[in-house]
Amino acid sequence: MVRRRTDALQLAVLALLADGPLHGYEVRRRLDVRLGAFRALSYGTLYPCLRRLQADGCVTETRSAPAAGRRPRVVYEVTGAGRERLRRLLEDAGPDAWEDDAFGVRFALFTRVAPRTRLRLLEGRRARLLERLDHLSRTIDRTQAQLDAYALEAQRHGLETVRREVAWLDRLISAEATAPAAPAPPPATSREETP
Repeated sequence: MVRRRTDALQLAVLALLADGPLHGYEVRRRLDVRLGAFRALSYGTLYPCLRRLQADGCVTETRSAPAAGRRPRVVYEVTGAGRERLRRLLEDAGPDAWEDDAFGVRFALFTRVAPRTRLRLLEGRRARLLERLDHLSRTIDRTQAQLDAYALEAQRHGLETVRREVAWLDRLISAEATAPAAPAPPPATSREETP
């Protein structure tokens, strides 16, 4: 589970940096805005992720000239290897991508994903939720006599939440399957590469 969340965070960070260099505070702010899945993202989570991406050769850092009386800002930028990792991560539509943390990040980045991959992700997520729905239904049926009214309502709420997400996914899958085939947008370039 921790590895999946780490991979999802790396995907999100690489996607943001593919749009251009950013300092750590701005990376965190944009993650908070774009990816509701990382609402509680702390600097204690973000900076180890950035260091790991640096160690892997996916991100570089430079220090900006400090303003009067201030420390220099560290600015992060994606490398060619980082763009390649981002491309591979965006194409991955396997079972790990269907889990809660990973799917939320991938869904927030759907404009960067090829249509066939989007459809595989939506269908995979739906299949995973149908498994969860079956499990929750069997659990409620088996344990309802043992639960107090509030615990039973909490389980029913969980069941209803999953049902709503399945219905939402059904609508998205239908729309995606009937949408005219369009190529995925080209990957973003850094500011230095922009003509």
